[in-house]
Amino acid sequence: MEQITVERVKKVKEHFYSTNLSCKDFCTNFHKQYGYEQPNGFRKFMINHGILVGARSEHTIKQYKLAEEHSGLANHCEERGINVNDVTLYWDKTKEYSVAVRLDKSEKTYSDLKDVIIEEMNNHSPNYDKVNYQEYTDGHLLVIDPADIHIGKLATAFETGEDYNSNIAVQRVHEGVHGILNKVKGFNIDQIVLVIGNDILHIDTPKRTTTAGTSQDTDGMWYTNFLLAKKLYVEVIEILRLVANVHITYNPSNHDYTNGFFLADAIQSWFRLDESITFDCSINHRKYYRYYNNLIGTTHGDGAKITDLGLLMAEEAKKDWGDTKHRYVYTHHVHHKTSKDFIGVTVESLRSPSGTDSWHHRNGYVHAPKAIEGFLHSKEHGQIARISHLF
Repeated sequence: MEQITVERVKKVKEHFYSTNLSCKDFCTNFHKQYGYEQPNGFRKFMINHGILVGARSEHTIKQYKLAEEHSGLANHCEERGINVNDVTLYWDKTKEYSVAVRLDKSEKTYSDLKDVIIEEMNNHSPNYDKVNYQEYTDGHLLVIDPADIHIGKLATAFETGEDYNSNIAVQRVHEGVHGILNKVKGFNIDQIVLVIGNDILHIDTPKRTTTAGTSQDTDGMWYTNFLLAKKLYVEVIEILRLVANVHITYNPSNHDYTNGFFLADAIQSWFRLDESITFDCSINHRKYYRYYNNLIGTTHGDGAKITDLGLLMAEEAKKDWGDTKHRYVYTHHVHHKTSKDFIGVTVESLRSPSGTDSWHHRNGYVHAPKAIEGFLHSKEHGQIARISHLF
């Protein structure tokens, strides 16, 4: 192989420009002449030394000759307001000619963008009027838990005996939340826990599958359903914040493990300026919330065994476990009601308002009551009421 010198680079460039070959054909025919065993090695040499500045193998020498006639790279960049000294490889094609120009290769870090991100969020996060809540000596915690909504699920009455789609899903959540609030009007509510996540979205990929890749019957596009879910949560929270302070707990789930997390983060960003709303939107699979003498856990229900949830709570929320008497874990995922007392904790699964799709109907998972559920907790006496809005 010849020693790489300025003269050698110039020699190869002149040779290349004197032919009418594409760079692919040129490298194939002349790589051995310049001491390279393979055409690709010769092509890399040409790119690295500016002979093929970003050239693609199917572009002919004619394009480069035209570029030379237009004063080459410097003028090309100047015409477009690009600083030739600050850029790396990029292909820029015009009607007149093609030439490779080089874009800024320095990567922006989060620190560089942080101030811009914060400014944008400040501009777009709504400011809500402060609510002066009434103080109660006999206050209660209201847990509202719209479980397994599956926005995007498709069921047809022709096959399963009932229709279900994205619009029905949103309508049922609104109806269920309003129904629960009407049913608890006789109680003084000083705190609300809204549980979000838990398969709020039916799919997690553009290919209409769950996170694990299981195909689903779907209604609507994934992005439309994401925006529907976001709008739904915003509207529900705007209603609840007028009643009492709201704590929002997010449970990751198996149908929408990634998009559900993104949705929860979007909701947290939306209400970031509202001091009456707190969030627990981490990716942790089990969450805990204390209300006076109550310790409340939530989890989707597709992970740890039901029989282990009490011990997990005792270990993961040690202090609150020791300081409380009434302990509950609310689970989801199974779409039907179960409730069992274990030593020191009650574990209860929630119903879902979602319809029966083809797979569930075919396998006989049908006829469980459909509902949005909530729970009332006394400060001292624990869960005193279960509220179900049935469909």
